[in-house]
Amino acid sequence: AGFIASHIVDAYVADGHEVVVIDNMSTGKEENKNPKAKYYTMDICDPKITDIFESEKPEILSHHAAQIDVRTSVADPQFDIKVNLGGFVNLLEAGRKNGLKKVILASSGGTVYGEQNVFPATEDHPTRPICPYGLNKLGSEQYLYFYEKEYGLKWVALRYANIYGPRQNPHGEAGVVAIFIKKMLAGEQPVINGDGKQTRDYVFVSDVVEANRLALKDNAYGPYNVGTGVETDVNAIFRALREFTDSTCDEQHVPAKSGEQARCSIEAVRMKNEFNWNTTVEFADGMKRMAEWFVSGNR
Repeated sequence: AGFIASHIVDAYVADGHEVVVIDNMSTGKEENKNPKAKYYTMDICDPKITDIFESEKPEILSHHAAQIDVRTSVADPQFDIKVNLGGFVNLLEAGRKNGLKKVILASSGGTVYGEQNVFPATEDHPTRPICPYGLNKLGSEQYLYFYEKEYGLKWVALRYANIYGPRQNPHGEAGVVAIFIKKMLAGEQPVINGDGKQTRDYVFVSDVVEANRLALKDNAYGPYNVGTGVETDVNAIFRALREFTDSTCDEQHVPAKSGEQARCSIEAVRMKNEFNWNTTVEFADGMKRMAEWFVSGNR
């Protein structure tokens, strides 16, 4: 019922799949729920989650529940391990005991590679995470490899770039795009961490949904980057959104945060070559769409 996975639920339901959702609703919203999906309110760390797998017998697990904040993982690495690694293994254990055939993992192209040697990074780039969040996403991929060898469980790891779009939560340490838009529309002053020259690869949520549809295919296997291959810095985002929202706020900078990479962009080589996947929403259009969504009252 959160940002990314609610869009995926909608697509899977529209494609005719039977969809069962487990969400502890810590960040999920009731209005994001699809009436044709079945919902359980439970935390992924709860050992009772096995009961749901025994009852529903899912064939495929699409895993998007997570502690998503890099800074939180730096401040509290034990919590990040508990949720992002321990919670995931709890699901894998429940699944492999109840006939699960395949797992689609929301991994992180933005953090598993660490500071990159080349830009954009392809799937064969060395993995050197510099934050606990990235370490635990990479560890989750390695657990999938173990479960494949030990139990025959098939898997796909979608290494996401920075995803933005409608339904993104602007509260707390959420995506910078949503935070900037919310503050600008409210007449508040957004701040830029550091010099604002740090770059990320921003991919629109509808393109990510299409990657998740392709990940269901029998021949989809292993790690796939899901990104545009284009670097965009925070200053450029600030200026674009200030224009779209007609804001007059100043460009204010505060000290940089620890645990964050200087640059990031990833190339979706495997997804393009194997499934002819390509991004369809350009940066400027995506920013405009998101600003319009917030302007329409979705805050």
